[in-house]
Amino acid sequence: MSATTPFSKISIIGLGLIGSSLARAIAATWPNISVTGYDASNKVRARARGIGLCTRISDDIGDSVGDADFIVFAVPVGATHEVATNLIGHVPQDAIISDVGSSKANVAAILRGAFPDHAIVPAHPVAGTESSGPDAGFASLFRDRWCILTPDAETPPKATARVGAFWSGIGAKVEIMDAQHHDMVLAITSHLPHLIAYTIVGTASDLEGVTQSEVIKYSAGGFRDFTRIAASDPVMWRDVFLSNRDAVLDMLQRFSEDLSQLQRAIRWGDGDTLHALFTRTRAVRRSIVEQGQDDAAPDFGRKHD
Repeated sequence: MSATTPFSKISIIGLGLIGSSLARAIAATWPNISVTGYDASNKVRARARGIGLCTRISDDIGDSVGDADFIVFAVPVGATHEVATNLIGHVPQDAIISDVGSSKANVAAILRGAFPDHAIVPAHPVAGTESSGPDAGFASLFRDRWCILTPDAETPPKATARVGAFWSGIGAKVEIMDAQHHDMVLAITSHLPHLIAYTIVGTASDLEGVTQSEVIKYSAGGFRDFTRIAASDPVMWRDVFLSNRDAVLDMLQRFSEDLSQLQRAIRWGDGDTLHALFTRTRAVRRSIVEQGQDDAAPDFGRKHD
């Protein structure tokens, strides 16, 4: 293992979008690292073998981590407990354990409970697409995206540094954050927007006075973007909302109160309130673009023939 290679043998549990992207990013950055992949689905494992996704695809979850020095749970957060339980007694003592889930406090508690004597560095790469499966991944998914690490008080600093070096090596920007704070921040920046998108698309499909063909045919840009978000993996997002329920419910209550104020402004023709809000939110969008978190190209960079 060279100074620029933080690990020598990595195990990835779960070969969906994030897991397969990790495998591809590792191969592109450190081709000398041995990567063992495992997925609970026979079909996914067969496909992963077919496309040469990892150095080795294991059919046994315990065998997949036998000689690993870095183990990444790339499964829906709701599956974390089952996977961790199945790995008890199989993880090498010096292996660092991590994950890629969108909620951190609950997942961190599960990992710490299952592996009390191991170095645990929970991680959340803030990156993704609406696609899923081993074919959906690509090596550049994490490039210039944030990866938030949430080590607890028992995590050795050296372990956190190694995991940080790993994510930096494949192009991510690394931030260290308290797990509870992470869950609050992501509840408003990621989880609530997804919940709103699912709701709006569901409402549109349920309107009795509007046919589904009209919803599809006359979709404006805003609705199209909501449908893209609402096409995300339903299992993953079901688990995220249940895992991070307290923070999501808190943010949902705040949003409901703000929405009521907006409803009142529209009802009473209060244009000043609407203009003030829209001006403030436009400034937020400008800041996101200025910090390189999105593209300022017209119509979100869509190509027009």
